[in-house]
Amino acid sequence: MSIAHWSTMDTKVGPFTAVVATDGAVLASGWTGDVAELTPLISPAVAPGELREKRDLGPVSKAVRAYHAGTLDAVDGIEVRQRSGEFRQHAWEVLRTVRAGEPVTYADYAALAGRPSAVRAAATACAQNAAALFVPCHRVVRTGGGMGGFRWGVDVKRWLLTHEAA
Repeated sequence: MSIAHWSTMDTKVGPFTAVVATDGAVLASGWTGDVAELTPLISPAVAPGELREKRDLGPVSKAVRAYHAGTLDAVDGIEVRQRSGEFRQHAWEVLRTVRAGEPVTYADYAALAGRPSAVRAAATACAQNAAALFVPCHRVVRTGGGMGGFRWGVDVKRWLLTHEAA
């Protein structure tokens, strides 16, 4: 039976919770104080058998604090583990290459993922992303600059984009 740890920390934009495998890979994360909002997002292929609260998640907690304090690339080196189909897996990897302060449109994101006509599939990859912040789905916006959706709320997405543009 595998064990994962979770922790919630306060950030400038609200509580942030991460679920992390024992090897340090993020399984799920987002701006919530309730780990129960994250556990359904974890792919059954990597879901832990048990979750335990831990005050500090080591490098993950350090990266989250650093990002919110202004070191925007602090989360880039953190391993993420999520599973899905081939396109979605690839799209999540591509999303990790979108730099802070350089948001892309859903159409641009589909093209970056190698399927320019798959805008809806790219949007679905964003919507199904379990590891918010570490896989920066907030950096994808509508054509024309509109926010588009965000699991953790448009106000959080707007704050993140403003934070990264500064």
